[in-house]
Amino acid sequence: MAMMARIYRYRMTTTSGGNLSILDDDGNIWITPAAVDKGSITAEDIICVKHDGQIVGKHPPSSEFPFHKEVYKRCPHIKSVVHAHPVALVAFSMIGEVPNTRIFHQSYSVCGEVGFAPYALPGSAELGHSIADVFAQGCKSVIMENHGVVVGGDNLQDAFQRFETLEFAAKTIIKARQLGDVHYLSDEEIQLPKKNFEPLPESDHGEASCLEKEVRQKLRDFVRRGYQQRLVISTEGSFSARVDDDSFLITPYQVDRSDVEIEDLVLVREGRAERGRIPSRAARNHRAIYQAHPHVNAIINAYTVNASAFSAAHLPVDTRTIPESYVFLRAPGYIEYGTQLGDAKQVAEKFSPTVLACILENDGMLVTGGTMLQAFDKLEVLESTAEAIINSKALGEMRVMNDDVIKELEDAFFKR
Repeated sequence: MAMMARIYRYRMTTTSGGNLSILDDDGNIWITPAAVDKGSITAEDIICVKHDGQIVGKHPPSSEFPFHKEVYKRCPHIKSVVHAHPVALVAFSMIGEVPNTRIFHQSYSVCGEVGFAPYALPGSAELGHSIADVFAQGCKSVIMENHGVVVGGDNLQDAFQRFETLEFAAKTIIKARQLGDVHYLSDEEIQLPKKNFEPLPESDHGEASCLEKEVRQKLRDFVRRGYQQRLVISTEGSFSARVDDDSFLITPYQVDRSDVEIEDLVLVREGRAERGRIPSRAARNHRAIYQAHPHVNAIINAYTVNASAFSAAHLPVDTRTIPESYVFLRAPGYIEYGTQLGDAKQVAEKFSPTVLACILENDGMLVTGGTMLQAFDKLEVLESTAEAIINSKALGEMRVMNDDVIKELEDAFFKR
């Protein structure tokens, strides 16, 4: 019930569309009902179809129950299924393509290769066979021709995160195609995160100070706000905030960004993570930036659709669009793929008092601020600027502010 509400809230399905199911340890299938408003579904609306075919619940099961049943029958590794009609993946289904998840190493890690199932009548046994055939080949994400997407997982959370990540990748590809050629990662580039990753050493950091507790609260609130604003998704994005000269708090590794709790945040002090916690893999880069730039007190790694489209198209974001964009962001930097996975000092060197954000090639963006509020504001402005630039492509040639206007802005805002 909670997962369907989440999918509906973020417009990844419609009132009547989509269905979810779980296969329990006794072989029973729990599934959303037919003809019930997805925006107000309750726990009592969920249907249980027993392994012997008995239906328990006050509604009939989803009309798509046959393909859920067939997937579980043919694919023992699948324990949960998400089916919906999110607009970007529907667009791919309409042209007979699958999104290339190699647009980001994280999207490939979560989604893998995506399969394609030929059209069959909704609710038919034929559709069930078509989808199960593709799942049986090892795929966990399947585009359904002229229909939508169906995603499997080890559990419902796993399936949802794959579903959300795939829709994000599809949206980003569509946006990036409006900018130019989309660049995808090679096998070697896909392996770089695993090849270069070294976990931080651990140590006991003792009882949290009042300042640390305050920073934890603020950081948790901004992480959740970022998810609500669709500036990050459940599987991608890292937030951190400085506590003192060589200590900062950062989001944990592989924890759903919408559900991050205060105690999940990881303190990194003098390069060591608090014992028993796994910080984001971006922790080394964040520490290097904090060490090199004392004016920076907050950092956000984000994967917003429009700004990420620039990273996939290998293009910088031109902020000479409106005064706010230039004043808040100046001229964002650009970091080639692999740099952020190698020497953290090289990443830190890309920033300065006048370079406040950087586009990461095929890896989203990095934004800094004197406070978390400032970093968050810059992230929103960067995403809005990127979206406005992409939207302008449908209207005509973009006109940027000329050098005289830029000088006037710099004199007014930066030379006081």
